[in-house]
Amino acid sequence: MTVRVEKSGPVTTVIHSRPEARNAMDPESADALNAAFLAFDADPEASVAVFWGEGGAFCAGWDLKHASALVGQDQPLAALDFTPEDAHIQRGPMGPSRLQLSKPVIAAVAGPAVAGGFELALWCDLRVMEESAYFGVYCRRWGIPLIDGGTVRLPRLVGQGRALDIILTGRKITSAEALQIGACERVVPDGQARAAAEALAHEIARFPQGCLRADRQSVYAQHGLPLREALHSEWTISAAMVAEEGVAGAQRFSAGRGRHGDFDAI
Repeated sequence: MTVRVEKSGPVTTVIHSRPEARNAMDPESADALNAAFLAFDADPEASVAVFWGEGGAFCAGWDLKHASALVGQDQPLAALDFTPEDAHIQRGPMGPSRLQLSKPVIAAVAGPAVAGGFELALWCDLRVMEESAYFGVYCRRWGIPLIDGGTVRLPRLVGQGRALDIILTGRKITSAEALQIGACERVVPDGQARAAAEALAHEIARFPQGCLRADRQSVYAQHGLPLREALHSEWTISAAMVAEEGVAGAQRFSAGRGRHGDFDAI
């Protein structure tokens, strides 16, 4: 089994384990990862997921040994053709890259997250990288395009010019550069990505989840919208949370909880 799931209260850790292949993605792993994240999203007890590659590599991309077996096929990815209406369940070549989940996912990145592995890290909401971890469109060398969201998500994170520099050159992006340009959010010492990501996940899971998920959804929904439409979208998505969770939170504040920016006693 190349994928397993471990749970700690509201935090679900999805583990990809093909260390002998630096966690390169084969069809079995892609199917299993897709199923694991769908199960996380459907679990009422789960709030935040961590995505971790076991054995010192997040993911070295699409398994090129498997890809080489597709020689001679006219349309080698026909079975993975993209139908937008089914995107909530339909897997991409790298597994969960087409899923639009209702809950946050944090990538815990050690070693390489390159080619399709870079795209999987970009699919996550947040990225925690170890100091020696790195990104890169290494598939540039082999004529394999980004087909798991890389050309969409990377420009939205770092801007078009920086994204094109990374995509067209295929060069290595260190954790320090990733943090500087906004391709990751946190850098931690080597060997600590999973623990740091899980600690962050537990921190996020402490908050009222309806409001948190509405705000997350609004951030994604506003992409490409004019200001007035984006503001209307925010209101449509989030206003109901004032009654559902906000009033109760205001009552806790009035009773003395969480005063003066205290995030502990909430």
